[in-house]
Amino acid sequence: MKRILILICLLAILGNSACQHKKEAGHPESTYRITSPIKMDTVVFQEYVSQVHSIQHIELRALEKGYLQKVFVDEGQFIKKGQLMFQIMPLIYEAEKQRAEAEADFAEIEFNNTQSLADSNIVSSNELAMSRAKLAKATAELNLAKAHLGFTEIRAPFDGIMGRFHVRLGSLLDEGELLATLSDNSKMWVYFNVPESEYLDLATSTGLENLPEVQFKMANNQNFEYTGQIETIEADFNNETGNIAFRATFPNDKGLLRHGETGNILMPIVFKDALIIPQKATFEILDKKFVYIVDETNTLRSTEITIAHEIPHLFIVSEGLKPTDKVLIDGLRKVKNNQTIKHEFLDQRDILADLNLLHAE
Repeated sequence: MKRILILICLLAILGNSACQHKKEAGHPESTYRITSPIKMDTVVFQEYVSQVHSIQHIELRALEKGYLQKVFVDEGQFIKKGQLMFQIMPLIYEAEKQRAEAEADFAEIEFNNTQSLADSNIVSSNELAMSRAKLAKATAELNLAKAHLGFTEIRAPFDGIMGRFHVRLGSLLDEGELLATLSDNSKMWVYFNVPESEYLDLATSTGLENLPEVQFKMANNQNFEYTGQIETIEADFNNETGNIAFRATFPNDKGLLRHGETGNILMPIVFKDALIIPQKATFEILDKKFVYIVDETNTLRSTEITIAHEIPHLFIVSEGLKPTDKVLIDGLRKVKNNQTIKHEFLDQRDILADLNLLHAE
């Protein structure tokens, strides 16, 4: 009898324990957060690798042979237009000029005498014409000698900054030899390459005559203080890269930019009434983007979307969503298509605030 009572008690305890364990094993139904796409005008910046060029950047070369006798400037110095920079030894060219002057004086005297004789009908008009031609030839040779002498002085053709010297004082120069470079940095040309598809988007959306002002992000990740204007687009695409070159002009009053610098052009792109969702609300299948939309029966429907642009933590959606759609934003790995869920709706701006992306208005 005692064994029967003990057995009954054990069965009762085990049954009670099993029931309690079953209650503990049952988890409350999860609540998932959903939201709707944000519809708003949005400006994003497309970056392009760029190269900075001076508006004028030239090579200074010797126009005559000879020894480099004097150097009046230094590398990195600001040069004024017309300032004397280099002097080639002028002795030979001065002598040629003096000889040409003497020959011109002789030809002029001879012409004046012939003119007097012609006025008195002593010489013919042909002899006067020959004398006049000799004078013209002597004058031309004098001008040529003066030009050669002038070429021994190398002066700045515009205001600019002197580049690196390629010769030194006393160097024996050949005609055409490179002396240095000179850069006008008052304005800068920034070149950048745009892919064909983006070029076509710009041409059809804003028009090539109304391109927006652009910014320049320097190598230290700081934006240049002035904005630039796109003034020129090259005529042809590069067949190897599929890109076309744009040129933006930037003022450079403080001289911060220099020839040869690199950086990134930031071109603003305006999306009117863009639909924006958090990146974490999407999942990928075979390189395609999807979201879970919650329908009227609280059932999940996987929907393919097209991304127009990516910005930190957010996607701009061009196709696949409507402003009234309700999108699952968390727990995507815990659910599956056609599953019914319990959800909590969050305002779109609360989502942005959570991502620290809400701009002060």
